[in-house]
Amino acid sequence: MSTKRNNPETIAIHGGDYKSDPATNAVAVPIYRTTSYQFKNTEHAANLFALKEFGNIYTRIMNPTNDVLEKRVASLEGGLACLTVSSGQTASTFAILNVAQAGDNIVSSTDLYGGTVSLFTHTLSKLGIEVRYADPSDPKNFEKVIDDKTRAFYGETLPNPYLRVFPIKEVSDIGRKYNIPLIMDNTAAPVICRPIDHGAAVVIHSLTKYIGGHGTAIAGSIVDSGNFDWTADPKRQPLFNEPDASYGGVVWGKAVPELTGANVPFAVRARVCLLRDLGSACSPDNAFAIIQGLETVTLRMKQHCENAQKVVDFLKNHNEVARVIYSTEHNKPIADRAKQYLKGGNGPMVGIELKGGMEAGKNFIEALKMFYHVANIGDVRSLAIHPASTTHSQLNEKELAATGVTQGYVRLCIGIEHIDDIIEDLDQALNKSSKNKLKAVS
Repeated sequence: MSTKRNNPETIAIHGGDYKSDPATNAVAVPIYRTTSYQFKNTEHAANLFALKEFGNIYTRIMNPTNDVLEKRVASLEGGLACLTVSSGQTASTFAILNVAQAGDNIVSSTDLYGGTVSLFTHTLSKLGIEVRYADPSDPKNFEKVIDDKTRAFYGETLPNPYLRVFPIKEVSDIGRKYNIPLIMDNTAAPVICRPIDHGAAVVIHSLTKYIGGHGTAIAGSIVDSGNFDWTADPKRQPLFNEPDASYGGVVWGKAVPELTGANVPFAVRARVCLLRDLGSACSPDNAFAIIQGLETVTLRMKQHCENAQKVVDFLKNHNEVARVIYSTEHNKPIADRAKQYLKGGNGPMVGIELKGGMEAGKNFIEALKMFYHVANIGDVRSLAIHPASTTHSQLNEKELAATGVTQGYVRLCIGIEHIDDIIEDLDQALNKSSKNKLKAVS
């Protein structure tokens, strides 16, 4: 970087050890649209494949465009290394597969994105990995369900749709007693929260969302904090302490620090084993698009959060809204976590519970004019969706309740438009859905 300051505004633009392209002096990060890379000689090629030195082999594993993005995201989160992958869902999957195998378990927060619930409950179970759920309202719930096969804790900083800030330090402290790393999904809270600062070992993102910001590219990331000792308890973390036959018996927890001088075996193993074998690579074109969004993420998050707070203040006084769900609108001590962990804003998403249930939710969505009805979050534009009939429709009633979704719940992702236009659209849609409700009754 051109500066050693740790300010996110600067990191987002100058991070990644990139000043200009060495071949052309181009300031913008080039898109290296190539599959392969020329080796200097046979010794160089052999060293790369044997991990005696690091370098480009094949774009499925690493790419110069992706490398700049990875360094910037790692720096933004306060980590030492990062791996970009094809999507946030891949990041979640790799993060678990990197610590757990058949017969193992992880303990996850109940407050999760619906797609993650499906991944954990259904897909991972078919692979022999058990996911146990703990209500994060009391961090001690995580400790109650661990055993000698528990490999990781998992949570979301600002879980969608519950919007209860996760107790990062409390759960991390519990995990450290047992050498269990905390994996945090920080998708909804870049810049305003750095989970690594509070003890998280690994941070993942759907870069598609707020870091990308424009809804033009899908990608995910896995950040290795470098703060977790993977060799302290070999029985607890076997994948980092037992010989890996796929690389000639290498022991990742020991070999990576010796080779790189950095405690980043999590990131390296995810790259050279999971990404190599499963192939869920982030394309350099998508990495380039995410970089464009990353450069302005600090400005956008500030505007997202400022607008969201004003929307909360408006909705709390609207007759058609039974309840507003927001990071600061929960009972203590959950609401206090927003003050503890979120800095510079209380989050960009708002949930509302409409009085008319399922039909009110659908009518409200249909009545919106400026808001987009999409399944994504984190765009510059304002978005809305009715989870019970869309993103969470595959969950049963028990699973819906656990994630905080009810029939009348609507998720709002507040964009960076002028606040007057945002509130005007919400107001007219609420009033129109109310009239439709009265017509249905009559």
